Amino acid sequence: MTVELSGKVALVTGASRGIGYGVAEALVARGDRVCITGRNEDALKEAVEQLGADRVIGVAGKAHDLDHQTAAVEATMEAFGRVDYLVNNAGTNPVFGPIADLDLEVARKVFETNVVSALGFAQKTWHAWQKDNGGAIVNIASLAGLSASPFIGAYGISKAAMINLTQQLAHEFAPRVRVNAIAPAVVKTKFAQALYEGREAEAAAGYPLGRLGVPSDIGGTAAFLTSEQSDWITGQTLVVDGGILLNAGVA
Repeated sequence: MTVELSGKVALVTGASRGIGYGVAEALVARGDRVCITGRNEDALKEAVEQLGADRVIGVAGKAHDLDHQTAAVEATMEAFGRVDYLVNNAGTNPVFGPIADLDLEVARKVFETNVVSALGFAQKTWHAWQKDNGGAIVNIASLAGLSASPFIGAYGISKAAMINLTQQLAHEFAPRVRVNAIAPAVVKTKFAQALYEGREAEAAAGYPLGRLGVPSDIGGTAAFLTSEQSDWITGQTLVVDGGILLNAGVA
């Protein structure tokens, strides 16, 4: 069955696979038209075909590149005439180890991709459409941004910054634009493979709901946060973690 168009348009960054793809899939399924971005042009083209080239376009590039941010927003406006929703999902985590030995250039790269790029996309969608017409922004943060995250400290710090960025944008962009974040625990994606590969049952054992997350779990949450059902929610970080935080402090 062909889903009727909703009339709304979304831009989802880092969406050729994983969580970003799951978000785009959920938005397309409810009738939105979507622009997705990603670094790998071939993977992006494949994702567009899978999602439906009649409703989805792709713009390849690096999230932290200012010209790419501009190109993605302009392409969305040219193709669809509006950009109601922005989902900042693009992220990187290139290091594993203590921050005492962290290369500061790597730390800068993590912040450029995970935080500064999200601000850049938010600024551009704001000026292109949302300032005058309203909309919603969803930032994909992480459970790692809510507490100490051993061995992925740079990533955790950047996600903590994204949570605060969410609050800053929510305050400044109100009442026209709502801005919220999602903080997932481990979701089964290539990005998070090192955290569960070869030991998924063991990794999932600590989750009260008995499994790791999948991209559609986050996609459904992003769809809710960009829907009328969440019209009185802004500045919040919604934890989507299979209940793992319930174990915090439990002996």
